[in-house]
Amino acid sequence: MTEIERESMEYDVVIVGAGPSGLSAAIRLKQLDPEISVVVLEKGSEVGAHILSGAVLDPCGLDALIPDWKAKGAPVTVPVKEDNFYILGEAGQMRIPNWPMPPLMNNHGNYIVSMGNVCRWMAEQAEELGVEIFPGMAASQIVWGEDGRVAGVVAGEFGKNPDGTIGDGYEPGMELLGKYVFIGEGVRGSLAKEIMAKFGLSQGHEPQKFGLGMKEIWEIDPAKHREGTVTHTMGWPLGSNAGGGSFIYHLDNNQVYVGFVVHLNYENPYLYPYMEFQRFKHHPMVAELLEGGKRVAYGARAISEGGWQSVPKVTFPGGVLMGCSAGLVNVPRIKGNHNAMLSGKAAAEAAFAALQAGRAGDELVEYEKDLRSGPIAKDLIKVQNVKPLWSKYGLKASLALGGLDMWWASLFGKPLLGSVKHGKTDAAATGEAAKFKPIDYPKPDGKLSFDRLTNVSFSATNHEESQPCHLRLKDPSVPIGVNLPKYAEPAQRYCPAGVYEVLEDENGPRFQINFQNCVHCKTCDIKDPSQNIDWSTPQGGDGPNYPNM
Repeated sequence: MTEIERESMEYDVVIVGAGPSGLSAAIRLKQLDPEISVVVLEKGSEVGAHILSGAVLDPCGLDALIPDWKAKGAPVTVPVKEDNFYILGEAGQMRIPNWPMPPLMNNHGNYIVSMGNVCRWMAEQAEELGVEIFPGMAASQIVWGEDGRVAGVVAGEFGKNPDGTIGDGYEPGMELLGKYVFIGEGVRGSLAKEIMAKFGLSQGHEPQKFGLGMKEIWEIDPAKHREGTVTHTMGWPLGSNAGGGSFIYHLDNNQVYVGFVVHLNYENPYLYPYMEFQRFKHHPMVAELLEGGKRVAYGARAISEGGWQSVPKVTFPGGVLMGCSAGLVNVPRIKGNHNAMLSGKAAAEAAFAALQAGRAGDELVEYEKDLRSGPIAKDLIKVQNVKPLWSKYGLKASLALGGLDMWWASLFGKPLLGSVKHGKTDAAATGEAAKFKPIDYPKPDGKLSFDRLTNVSFSATNHEESQPCHLRLKDPSVPIGVNLPKYAEPAQRYCPAGVYEVLEDENGPRFQINFQNCVHCKTCDIKDPSQNIDWSTPQGGDGPNYPNM
């Protein structure tokens, strides 16, 4: 095959991903020097289309980046007024009082937000400063420099045939070259994965751990709406099958965010995270809130849960990893957006200093130092043991041990228990089907609970069907030859969008990939026990079109 010729554009800094980290970096660069040329590439059809988060926002990142954000009209207007924690049983609940919780768990001063709308607003701020933002431009390849550094990315390639050959309306895209390339793709991005493997960025660090977060937006009866109320639950329906829990956030306009997180290190391959979420809504406390309301949107994404132990080296020749690409989520607080913003700001300051000194294409070691010793480190070090303790000892023991560990860290700056290891990857944690019984899930009722394909239609997901499948099997024989007999092929259950099916025909079972349904959560890339599925970006503009997730 002849090499594809592409036009190129050169910038000081190329940023992949218009999420909170990428937009923060772009804004900070232009604040420091309006003459720095900055481009932001976003694979979604618009900024915010692929943003899904809880979200209760700690405004410390926004305060540091744009101190007058209130005066500038940021869509951060619903302060948290009430904070509730419950452990659920099948028919009832027990409230955990707030007083024994470490101070860092307090949501006072935080805001219930749509991060999609926050990112849209941040994009406006960036463009006013002169940042170029290109939505609908998926960064699909790395451009490697002759010296082995990351020199840029290829974006905007369209029109390949399903078999990967060049189609009639093919557009080769462009090479966007930068003195520095910032990767802010979110969790388990395809470019970050390639860069981390090439440069061994995870060596010496614990494996990254993940959860699957699913979320619906509901419009509820105004009489039941309590603006500013935040509720988190643990326990039923997951029980001992998996770690995880729920969130219920009352924002404005009688809307409620209802979400459910399942830790992806579960063993039982018959576990069906999406159906656990649907079953959760039938708990009496939740059903009473939602009855008479209507679900208006649905989406899902993976969440990085490894915490401090799993943060890889974040610099490489020519660029950096930021935000969820680096795994900066504070798991017990269920917050990562503030750290994403702080990481973007820190990366921008390191790049600015380097450009001022006439440097280009080297490692921004100042950024690594800032991340390892600054506010992000202080946030993550204190809570680093909560996730591994939960995984090792279960919910009740981890509440006591993790709480004690966080209290100690809050008082003395570092955890009582040192740094507890995670051990296996989430894929390796999957057990063999022969050791487990299938789980019988109740059928969705179409009022509180919904089948997957109906819910996916509420994510406004769309993919051009004539392109190559972006979910690539390293070995097409593995799903039926290995995963089906050994693990009951869990892809048909762990995917929250119904992408994977095992169908029977006259020749026996076959594996089908409905890539058009994909909401870009990356769970398959993470959880497939054979690590046979490689998630790559489809052409720009495809995927979900989230409204105010």
